[in-house]
Amino acid sequence: MGPSGQRTGTLCLVPSGALIFASHEACLRHDPGGGHPEQAGRLGAVVAGLAGARAAEAVVRVTPRAATREELLRVHTAEHLDALEGFCRTGGGPIDDDTAAGPGSWDAALVAAGAGPDLVARLRSGEADTAFVAVRPPGHHATPRRSMGFCLLNNVAVTAASLASEGERVLIVDIDAHHGNGTQDVFYRDPRVAYLSLHEWPLYPGTGWLDQRGAGEGEGTTVNIPLPSGATGDVYLRAVEQVVEPLAGRFRPTWLLVSAGFDAHRADPLTGLSLSAGDFAVLVAELVPLVPPGRVIALLEGGYDLAALESSTAATVDALLGVRHFPEPPTTGGPGVEMVSAARRSGSP
Repeated sequence: MGPSGQRTGTLCLVPSGALIFASHEACLRHDPGGGHPEQAGRLGAVVAGLAGARAAEAVVRVTPRAATREELLRVHTAEHLDALEGFCRTGGGPIDDDTAAGPGSWDAALVAAGAGPDLVARLRSGEADTAFVAVRPPGHHATPRRSMGFCLLNNVAVTAASLASEGERVLIVDIDAHHGNGTQDVFYRDPRVAYLSLHEWPLYPGTGWLDQRGAGEGEGTTVNIPLPSGATGDVYLRAVEQVVEPLAGRFRPTWLLVSAGFDAHRADPLTGLSLSAGDFAVLVAELVPLVPPGRVIALLEGGYDLAALESSTAATVDALLGVRHFPEPPTTGGPGVEMVSAARRSGSP
């Protein structure tokens, strides 16, 4: 048991294996405009968090490749890809009220989308035991036909679709404070990929209610846990125990992808949830054992307070390596338990 009586998974003081940390300088050249919260400084905060991890010596840093056209077409339409590339190459500009692109954005988006499949291959070859993808722009709001919500291409969906095309069963757990509507849309009818989201409700983009559970052959493989403002880490842990673990038991995933958004931190300026960096340590430690060793990748999504992003990254990197690190104590006492119970009931076979 950890602080506040919470479970801490298999956290210890010595790293178990090695972690690949993937980032690329092209991601710094995505410029959505001055004052935008999805700024290049976010990657600096993530790198600082990596340096502050207790298991930093177990980290292997790599430069990922760009996504191939074939990989992107498993998720996005050709029309969307061509239009987005042309838009960026000719200077870019606003896409919607929240999203913008510049001349460097297409190359950044290609690398952001290709990093996951690249790390899959590296993990399979034995280069490390787990991985963290530090790229931008983020991806989980991007739909097959549309860029939105700071996201141009759907990075986690490209990775999951690549794995599914090779016969893997993929579980995506999205811990970003915003619902990943794009990821949900991509796999809503796909029985090869299970998508579970823990997110604040109501909040942008307004999707992710309990009754959105998948359709057709994918019925039951989409699970949403909408939580009220102020929800704390103990509520998330209850959700893992009562909803995520039973889903994994039924679905039997061979890979776990974590949409690692850190905007559920209580300091984030865009959201109202109340997690701490210590909560991310506990949460990630509980998720790692859901799949066989060597098959977990965390992909950066949101997180807009730089200090919180730094400490949450450090906690997450250590948790992926099985190392105990609580930069802040885990939190308890917030609302949302009733929504976890409602999600458990709606997801029961």
